[in-house]
Amino acid sequence: MRSHYCGDLRASHDGETVELCGWVHRRRDHGGVIFLDVRDRTGLVQVVFDPDTVDAFALADKVRGEYVLKITGRVRLRDEAVRNARMATGDIEVLGKALTILNEAQTPPFELDEYSAAGEEVRLKYRYLDLRRPEALQRFQFRSRLTHAVRAFLEQEGFMDVETPVLTRATPEGARDYLVPSRTHAGSFFALPQSPQLFKQLLMVAGFDRYYQIAKCFRDEDLRADRQPEFTQIDLEASFVEEEDIMGVAERMARTLFRELLDVELPEFPRMTFAEAMNRYGSDKPDLRVPMELVDIADLMDGVEFKVFAGPAKDPKGRVVALKVPGGADLSRKEIDEYTKFVGIYGAKGLAYVKVNDLAAGAEGLQSPILKFLTEDAIKGILERTGAATGDLIFFGADKAKVVNEAIGALRVKVGHERGLAEGDWKPLWVVDFPMFEEEDGRYYALHHPFTMPKCDPEELKSNPEGALSRAYDMVLNGTELGGGSIRIHRPDMQQTVFEALGIDEQEAREKFGFLLDALKYGAPPHGGLAFGLDRMVMLMTGSDSIREVIAFPKTQTAACLMTNAPSPVDNQQLREVGISVRKENN
Repeated sequence: MRSHYCGDLRASHDGETVELCGWVHRRRDHGGVIFLDVRDRTGLVQVVFDPDTVDAFALADKVRGEYVLKITGRVRLRDEAVRNARMATGDIEVLGKALTILNEAQTPPFELDEYSAAGEEVRLKYRYLDLRRPEALQRFQFRSRLTHAVRAFLEQEGFMDVETPVLTRATPEGARDYLVPSRTHAGSFFALPQSPQLFKQLLMVAGFDRYYQIAKCFRDEDLRADRQPEFTQIDLEASFVEEEDIMGVAERMARTLFRELLDVELPEFPRMTFAEAMNRYGSDKPDLRVPMELVDIADLMDGVEFKVFAGPAKDPKGRVVALKVPGGADLSRKEIDEYTKFVGIYGAKGLAYVKVNDLAAGAEGLQSPILKFLTEDAIKGILERTGAATGDLIFFGADKAKVVNEAIGALRVKVGHERGLAEGDWKPLWVVDFPMFEEEDGRYYALHHPFTMPKCDPEELKSNPEGALSRAYDMVLNGTELGGGSIRIHRPDMQQTVFEALGIDEQEAREKFGFLLDALKYGAPPHGGLAFGLDRMVMLMTGSDSIREVIAFPKTQTAACLMTNAPSPVDNQQLREVGISVRKENN
């Protein structure tokens, strides 16, 4: 139906007769001449209809925004005075000779431009219209280019694209699985995969050596800006490798993507242990663009009478930290109150602070409601340890270590960016040496997953599970975890030891993972891998605020699709076929 795309026309097409198809982006009537900006996925071109072409002009007069048209016309150069340098096609226009209205359109519920004031719910309800906006389309063109570059890179590195099942069995914990009832096996369920983890390990046992997949994954969990119930990851696994091999491939891929798609050379990837990251930044995915760090001051506070500080200082599971904000003494009381509300989201009970108005004046130069509770030695120690100067402000966190890390760690990033303290555009790093387990409610849970190889032998793991480190690694960029992976367990005795540490006895292990344990007996090679969050990567590289902006048809934060009204009830006939009855809860 068309000879050219709208956005591809240039001055070199001057004099050519072209056929175009697209949507009316804007219509203008100037003194009897009608101008239509016609849009397709490549961009816009201006089409002019004058009264000399009677039939086409009459139709153009009826056209309105978002009508679908086919146009035949002749490309001509615009006069120098009216050329538009902001448009790729701004040097030319098309003189319309024939016009066909392929479809009419109602007035959209919001303006289809970057300045649309429509809320996200309205845009998601009419997502097919929202995606017509040029900046939305550009994100998906970028995503397409990125996935193509990923495939090209991994194929060149010797990886083979293999699809793994989408219908599988429930994971060990199970609570985050989406379940699919089986009609042919009444009372039994499939689960949608949270990752292809076990299948890619089995491919290594099968001798495939290097596997990759751009895999759809599913997780039924509370949502945030960078989470969705269904998401896509770049999944890879390789045999006969150490950490450096996998990290090297992943780092080279990240560098290649940034170089080819953004013309950016990523800086060095420093290595940082989990313990160091938590100690300095309160996070295992620190944003290194913000130079501020958490400073431990528990030893300065265990003797003060202020229980808010002294209690956590004496608690083995507590933490007391200071966070210096350069130039922060000009923060108003209202701004400090807003930051206090912010840390409350993470469970902090308050946010103490000290303003350093004049360092040379000693205690007289400080301003804070908590100064009366602190000893002279404590104040002196805080100022020295934080390196505070006149004009700075010091925030404090005191609570269980988990609360302090999450609250003050998040505050550090928020204040750093809002105060313009962030430095550089891209700051990547590797976080390594994660603990194997985290303890909660008197039992251990795998920090990554139970198939991660520890850095010790089975006997050491049995004797000191809480001190065991894993052979895991996360790639972090600007405070976002881009990808994570590990060297996997390839020996049955080690896998059984990890299961025992997690409270999974031999019978349960056999029931849930018998197929894996059997496979490990048949010559499983040492292997490891990594998975990148594709949606997160596109979000970061396009400067989007949420992964919902880079997923074609995303769910809301309540895991609902406003466009299709999913999830939705199903009729009783369908339920009977899979042997399910729905029990309605009494409110």
